[in-house]
Amino acid sequence: MVVAFRWLLRLFIGLTALGVLVTAVLYYFVSRSIPDYSATHRVTGLGAEVEIVRSNANVPHIFGASDEDVFFGLGLAHAQDRLWQMTLLRRTAQGRLSEIFGPRTLRTDELMRRIDIYSLAAASVAAQDDATRAALEAYSRGVNAWITEINEQAMGRGAPEFFLFSNEIAFWQPADSIALIKLMGVQLSGHLADEVLRARLSLVLPPERLRDILPDDPNAPIAALPDYGSLFPQVPPSFGRLKAGDDLLSPFPQPGLGGASNAWAAAANRSAAGGTLLANDPHLAFTAPSIWYLARLELASGGVIGATMPGIPVVLAGRSDKLGWAVTSSYLDDQDLFVERLNPDNPEEYETPNGWAPFQTRHSIIRVANEEPRTFTLRWTENGPVLPGHHYDLASITPRGHVMSVSWTLLDPQDTSMTAAMRLMQAQTMEEALEAAPLFIAPSQNLTVVDARRITMQVVGAMPARHPQHQTQGRIPSPGWIATNRWQGRLPFESNPAFIDPATGILGNTNNKIIDRPFPEHMSFSWGDTQRIQRWLRLMQMRDVHTRESFIEAQLDTVSNAARTLLPLVAADLWFTGEAAPEGTPERRRQRALALLAEWNGEMNEHLPEPLIYSAWMRALQDRLIRDELGPLADGFRHVDAVFVERVFRDIGGAGIWCNIVQSSSRESCTDISRMALDDALVYLTERHGPNIESWRWGDAHQATHDHPVLGDVRVLRHFVNIRQSTSGDGDTLMRGSTAGRGPDPFFNVHGAGYRGVYDFADPDSSVFIISTGQSGHPLSRHYDDLGELWRRGEYIPMSLDADLARAAAVGVTRLIPQED
Repeated sequence: MVVAFRWLLRLFIGLTALGVLVTAVLYYFVSRSIPDYSATHRVTGLGAEVEIVRSNANVPHIFGASDEDVFFGLGLAHAQDRLWQMTLLRRTAQGRLSEIFGPRTLRTDELMRRIDIYSLAAASVAAQDDATRAALEAYSRGVNAWITEINEQAMGRGAPEFFLFSNEIAFWQPADSIALIKLMGVQLSGHLADEVLRARLSLVLPPERLRDILPDDPNAPIAALPDYGSLFPQVPPSFGRLKAGDDLLSPFPQPGLGGASNAWAAAANRSAAGGTLLANDPHLAFTAPSIWYLARLELASGGVIGATMPGIPVVLAGRSDKLGWAVTSSYLDDQDLFVERLNPDNPEEYETPNGWAPFQTRHSIIRVANEEPRTFTLRWTENGPVLPGHHYDLASITPRGHVMSVSWTLLDPQDTSMTAAMRLMQAQTMEEALEAAPLFIAPSQNLTVVDARRITMQVVGAMPARHPQHQTQGRIPSPGWIATNRWQGRLPFESNPAFIDPATGILGNTNNKIIDRPFPEHMSFSWGDTQRIQRWLRLMQMRDVHTRESFIEAQLDTVSNAARTLLPLVAADLWFTGEAAPEGTPERRRQRALALLAEWNGEMNEHLPEPLIYSAWMRALQDRLIRDELGPLADGFRHVDAVFVERVFRDIGGAGIWCNIVQSSSRESCTDISRMALDDALVYLTERHGPNIESWRWGDAHQATHDHPVLGDVRVLRHFVNIRQSTSGDGDTLMRGSTAGRGPDPFFNVHGAGYRGVYDFADPDSSVFIISTGQSGHPLSRHYDDLGELWRRGEYIPMSLDADLARAAAVGVTRLIPQED
């Protein structure tokens, strides 16, 4: 027995030692790709010495003798910290993910090949002005210099992920950067999914019910939609679940999770310190690392600092000494679906206003890891590329003998958006900034610009020109062979809404409706917000003058206008009602929940139980309201629509009929449905969080999920690469944290402000900014998540152009020296 114990002990010690040795070896090789920020590198393609000063938050401050050298430095800094992320985004744009991930990403690759944004980006290089092309080429040289350094110095393949997947890294090209801007446009798109949902709903609901469930605001519901069934009688109603891929590697957003953002500005006369103020927090899906990367560039036009995206050599949101600029999704309707009729005698032709025409066709081969390559036939019509039926379940609304194509401003081979962004970043005056605006093509944005005294907001991006007799006005797919349905080119840039020096001295946008114009100059039928804007207006009106601190307070505000509106309606007949009930019964649990909600002010605080009860209740309530009519199609409504619920409980236009369950013989009231939904929610929460209601916490359910898009699901590795944070707010608060809406964790915070910035032009160097993870994409780097806890707590770091301040606590200074021939 003793002998056996000794051998077991020796075996245990040996295995432990072996495990430690293997771990040490792995750590050595993986950590080799953490860059030394104090190193000196001799590189080719550089005109003169460049200095990259890394602040204590690892924000690079890049100084060079020329603009080209500065862009070279930015390319190298991006590659140092985010090389895997950059190459992954490039593969996504190219439709080449399956080469390393196999069949999992085949559908994504097929779709990206069909819309062909990479070829369009390559064609757009020639459309840029000379200065922009020079910047793109210099930036590419900087990225490639670091790739060369990795290869020559055996620096751990550049990132840990390259040990698990192909380590073949093609040199960066100018087209790659333009492709990433187009990829951002894909990530912000949402109208295509809206058209599919509207078409399917129009097949199963009468017009009066459709107006209730697709409202724009409580007092002005959407006009009656065209009858999709009358346009295409052969399309049967479908109650099946709206299919949309959940793969984190797909750039197409989930329905309800397209682009979002906040921005607001105060003119000098509304600022306590006498200088303009600007706040901005763009919203995208959370990932680890964040899509955003902070940087400062010292250009010939002056210093600029703010948020960049790795792979793109532009400060997309930030400031200089003279100007600040912010972006929010405009929700411009820049996508239209077209049903294309095939020639029954020749399926290689489709119908046009002038008769049958052949598709533009080419074959594309997608290499798939560990499988045979797949060949796809890509087809384009005069309206745009033909889309696969699996995309947003297009097959469910496509008649037999037809295919679906899309017109999209993003699919422009002469896209000058990069030139526009470059000119905006280097503008010296408000006028120069606005002169660059017409060059923006896609994605469309609300661009807010401030100088020391003035403020303005300009919608940028190409606006499609639609015919006044368009059959569907672009709200649902239309016949592509009818001339009046087709785009008539673009509207002149003067049609883009602009708000310059408003009399109130305050400008803001939360993706709300910004203009009310009739079709075809309507801009959009779908908007991203009806609730946050109400809270923002309240906060702006509470003060005669604002400060940097009041703008930060608004940016971090977690009071839900939706909660304050809906609770008095849905609980009107439930407050303090019912007979005494013993502990542990559903009635007692309901009374305790209602008692908590009666004292709640609508603040979606992570430490409180009330936000969790409210969110689960409203989710269950909306599901009960629509499930009996829509069946599995109700899954297409992932988030609570406060306007719809308000219309129902106020019985606007007879919307109260939604409370009646159509399959039952009795007639249910809204009070009945509200009570049942609350019980549903409490049962669910008790099963998930235990029986003690007072111990429930919103933050436990509303964790921000900064997950690694590739390794985030791997059992052991996910604990090292995923960043989870308890957060306040929800999809209707200014500190927006939109929830997943389905799955085992429907309240996870999956979409929000990965970047926040507040700029004060009374004292520009007191401006602040933050991102939601860290600057580095390397999980072993201390800068992988060091900014995440500050972001969670609502804190910021200085956004100063003071070079001495950056040097004072720098984590390192990288020097780039031209390689002598």
